Amino acid sequence: MPASDDLGRIPQDPHNPLTPQKVALGQLLYHETGIAQNPEMEMGRSTYSCSSCHFASAGFQAGRFQGMGEGGEGFGANGEGRRRAGDYPEGMLDVQPVRTPTAMNGAYQVAMLWNGQFGAQGINANTQEAWTAGTPKENNNLGYQGLETQAIAGLSVHRLVCDKDLIESLGYKELFDQAFPDWPEETRYSKETGGLAIAAYERTLLANQAPFQRWLKGEKDAMNEVEKQGAILFFGKAECVKCHTGPALNSMAFYALGFYNLNDCPEETFKTGPTVVENLGRGGFTGKAEDNYKFKVPQLYNMKDSPFFGHGASLRKLRDVVAYKNAAIPENPAVPQAQLPAAFHPLGLTEQEVDAITAFLQDALYDPGLIRYQPTSLPSGLCFPNNDPLSRQDLGCE
Repeated sequence: MPASDDLGRIPQDPHNPLTPQKVALGQLLYHETGIAQNPEMEMGRSTYSCSSCHFASAGFQAGRFQGMGEGGEGFGANGEGRRRAGDYPEGMLDVQPVRTPTAMNGAYQVAMLWNGQFGAQGINANTQEAWTAGTPKENNNLGYQGLETQAIAGLSVHRLVCDKDLIESLGYKELFDQAFPDWPEETRYSKETGGLAIAAYERTLLANQAPFQRWLKGEKDAMNEVEKQGAILFFGKAECVKCHTGPALNSMAFYALGFYNLNDCPEETFKTGPTVVENLGRGGFTGKAEDNYKFKVPQLYNMKDSPFFGHGASLRKLRDVVAYKNAAIPENPAVPQAQLPAAFHPLGLTEQEVDAITAFLQDALYDPGLIRYQPTSLPSGLCFPNNDPLSRQDLGCE
């Protein structure tokens, strides 16, 4: 992976070229609780942000099994303490019926979300019939790649506002002028430009200081012997590399591995259930039966920061994920056997080999310094990633 300030080497949407000014603006908007100006309930105003569910110390995940924006309160030590605020009806909560994926290493994805619904290019090039008008998916018509489309759509989905009046009142106007000098003033201060800035920032969120990345750059002592053994197994006998490839060890492929859904969690979840369309994975987007129960191959860095695995957060230990793949016994009986891929078969790994692969995934792919991507303060002066009273207390903002 390149350095995060080596913008020319970071994969980017040609319609949203990276600039330092755009990245700097996106970093602030991403964490800005002051743009939470379209809440379902007044008590939620200015209390949440993009980073409520994707913050640095949780590997840009949520720190809990289900992310919670508006309607949540508290933070705890690392996001695990967030809960539904007592006065919020379930229907007004800003939650998703699948586990929150990481916002990190997204530069290596052309389509976003577990079902890959965001992005007009690549695997979505011929899916226009699924870009339903009046839904977030219609943002694909803008023609951007996945990160840009998701960021633009996410501002509305998550009840965030980005218009000229708010931009001026929060002190962002000059930053927009610097980031988008070629845009006419009548369109420069908008959800589209705000989303493009956020996406530019997200493209720089790279786990490029992980030991494996350092080892690839020639630092041969960056990994210990067990981690190296795990890497050899990962790229060999364990067959992980058949699906997890490239700098982020992910891919734009979709597979059914028989994981439970989020509604199967032992904890209380919201807006979930056995019939929500998100449980169908890629099929819920394309409408094709052959795509049902298939979910996008995720990236593999900093997984121990937020110990919830699978689209339904059904596994809680990284070693259990490796053991699950080794045994190849699906846990969810609702997933038809015919949907499981040929690559999902017993691997014959020993317990020692499972341990070694776990060490590689857990430690060699762990970047310990993600806090470097977090701003020290916001133009608004508000607390982040959350700004509700309990979170401010947990985060030391007051």
